[in-house]
Amino acid sequence: MSNRKTSFFYALLIAVVSLAVGMVIASRLGMAPESGAQTAAPAQNSKPITGPVDATTFRTIAKSVNPSVVNIRTESKQKASDMSDFFGGGGGGDDLLDRFFGGGGGGGGQRGQRGQRAEPKEQVAVAAGTGFVIDKAGFIMTNNHVVEGATKIEVFFGDEEDQAFKAKIVGRDPLSDSALIELIDKPKFPLQEVKLGDSAQMQPGDWVMAIGNPFGLAHTVSVGVISAVERSFPVADGRFQQVLQTDAAINPGNSGGPLLNLRGEVIGMNTAIYSDSRASGNIGIGFAMPVNLLRDMLPQLRSGKVTRGRIGVGVNAVPSSAVQEFGLTSKMGALVTTVDRKGPAFKAGIEPGDVIIEFNGRPVKNNTELVAMVGSTKPGSTVPLKVMRDRQPKSLNITIEELNIDAEPAAGDAGKDSDEEQTSKGFGMTLGNISPEVSRRLRLESGVKGAIVMDVEQGSPASRGPLAPGDIITRINGKSVATAAQASAELNAIKSGSAARLLVLRNGQDTFVIVTKE
Repeated sequence: MSNRKTSFFYALLIAVVSLAVGMVIASRLGMAPESGAQTAAPAQNSKPITGPVDATTFRTIAKSVNPSVVNIRTESKQKASDMSDFFGGGGGGDDLLDRFFGGGGGGGGQRGQRGQRAEPKEQVAVAAGTGFVIDKAGFIMTNNHVVEGATKIEVFFGDEEDQAFKAKIVGRDPLSDSALIELIDKPKFPLQEVKLGDSAQMQPGDWVMAIGNPFGLAHTVSVGVISAVERSFPVADGRFQQVLQTDAAINPGNSGGPLLNLRGEVIGMNTAIYSDSRASGNIGIGFAMPVNLLRDMLPQLRSGKVTRGRIGVGVNAVPSSAVQEFGLTSKMGALVTTVDRKGPAFKAGIEPGDVIIEFNGRPVKNNTELVAMVGSTKPGSTVPLKVMRDRQPKSLNITIEELNIDAEPAAGDAGKDSDEEQTSKGFGMTLGNISPEVSRRLRLESGVKGAIVMDVEQGSPASRGPLAPGDIITRINGKSVATAAQASAELNAIKSGSAARLLVLRNGQDTFVIVTKE
């Protein structure tokens, strides 16, 4: 296949996938084998950015940084689908992403004799991305989703697409969507590493430049501004990362490329774009992982294994309307919504409805900051924390365990069987009793009592809570309920405009939910 046809294929493939999924996010994969390579993070410049922008500013940045930016091409083995699956003839019901990338949908194989489907054949899938040299010894940073599952990684410098250098994965991390790769084949010319800036200094309106490989167009330069900082971006179920938002043009293929400040220093790694059903490319909303996060990750990436702490809670922001109710003086802390009954938090005595205001001696600004604090704490260590419970501060000690993202609790099946249904007025949900069938299906422990949520009206207070079918309400405003009738009576007694504080059993976890009655 010619270079022109190959580039067109990459562009078409990536564009359709972007259209299907809307947003490119990190994938959950394990770590690569440990490497004995040693690299050092480039020095970081935290000096304020001053001085005018003139006609040569961006030209100078592009000229100085381009040699440090690489194009990445990967190959991976995936299951082939017959052409009917691409054009709707298979009737398998699988989604578009699965059809392109060998998912488990029903439309995947070719027809064998007597109407049976033959096992789909493997084919080589290709993808493209960007990276930047982080160390002259041949180490390159890129996105995890650029190299995940790759059986072959090739790196290209400049516009020379006929000279490829093989590379291998040293370490990767799905939660920061970062990966460190190392050149196996070294070029004869000396490598130029990037310089790092300080992403914490960036503010909305600051000029930035992106360099990447969008749609196979090598070393494309685009300029824009920082649109927002500390934007919460989903990286896994229930987990978010604070990222930089920019309007500098980022498209499929830019992933893993640098976002640069006016000094030509990397302040972020371009990671994702937001698109809708009308546009598969850039619409002015792109996201970059802050370089400060990436720099902190480098020692673990080069070791081949990234380790994070976990305490076994789900947290949300404290609602503005509930600040005084929790005994707080400002909207600070992290509201505990779920507690894993097998996790460290449960053992330490943390309860749903607690607000964690201090962790390891440091004040907790919000739920995202708490996640970062816990993640950076060494597993096995015991640290103090402070919570607000019933308007009073309470000190606890908790032992951190190691995070295994693939073992995180997943959503369970909703229960649909009940011998009695009750409709709660003003909340938009239907409640039922816990039947033996529901107890078996949800694998409930013996003796669990409460009211199971049977149905939730779209757009209702319950749906915004959020509540979902299969949730079991065990307490309402501090009072235990054992049946649907009891729960409905308590809910009906709440005045319109007032909040119901619910303790919900969900996927084996106690979950704290606030729902305001209409």
